Amino acid sequence: MTTVTHAKQKRRFQPMIIHIVLMVGSFLMVVPVLWSLLTSLKAPDEVTRIPITILPGQPHWDNFQKVADLLPFMTFYWNTVVTTLVKVLFGLLFSSLAAYAFARIHFPGRTLLFLLVLSVMMVPGQVFLIPQYLLMKDLGWLNSLKAITVTGMFSAYSTFLLRQFFLGLPSELEESARIDGCNPFRIYWNIMLPLAKPGLISVAIISTLWSWNDFLWPLVVNDSMDKMTLAVGLASLQGQFTTNYPVLMAGMLLAVWPMILIFFLLQKQFIEGITLGGLKG
Repeated sequence: MTTVTHAKQKRRFQPMIIHIVLMVGSFLMVVPVLWSLLTSLKAPDEVTRIPITILPGQPHWDNFQKVADLLPFMTFYWNTVVTTLVKVLFGLLFSSLAAYAFARIHFPGRTLLFLLVLSVMMVPGQVFLIPQYLLMKDLGWLNSLKAITVTGMFSAYSTFLLRQFFLGLPSELEESARIDGCNPFRIYWNIMLPLAKPGLISVAIISTLWSWNDFLWPLVVNDSMDKMTLAVGLASLQGQFTTNYPVLMAGMLLAVWPMILIFFLLQKQFIEGITLGGLKG
């Protein structure tokens, strides 16, 4: 009897413990954003004051205006939005085509080619910097948005994730479509692609985050102010000897709020897509 009662109490308190741990983890994730917001409203001397002041003495909302005065912020926004949209849209197209071929079409060397695609995920991205830079130089694409977008139009991770979705779709749909006279591309476009919508949304969100926050490659191929993206442009606010941290934090908040909004609006589809993708295979 004592053992049964102990087991019931354990089952009763286990969800509570899990929720407490998740709440603590969520709080720790939110702390950097809150600290950035509070810092963006401080005066420069308040940031370096000892002892540390958490709340600003008087909110300095003009720090957000100073970002636009110091940098061509709207140009950075436009460059980031354009490059992100191009990379996400073409990435979804190319990755879904490759994923469908690897999952549903039987052809010689399919497994070997898929292993080669997966091998790209095992190599650090820095390894490709010099070859890609030399290629962009030969094409005359340095200091252009094309250099940023073209190299990000395909993702091995997106191909792998979408392949998991296509593998989980019933083969009877393809067989019925073939009987009706559909070719492989029409089966992919009209039947399989709409059914993989959760996976496409997940890939789109992940690709958007990667592209929006991409720093190293845009820094390497562009040194022109009118071709910089947000991540590279905001880095110019950090001085060699002194940095106006309130203005830097204000610029950071202006840069990340679209990503936070997108995640909150599509978090249900994102979690659903990641969960389904992990269960299929």
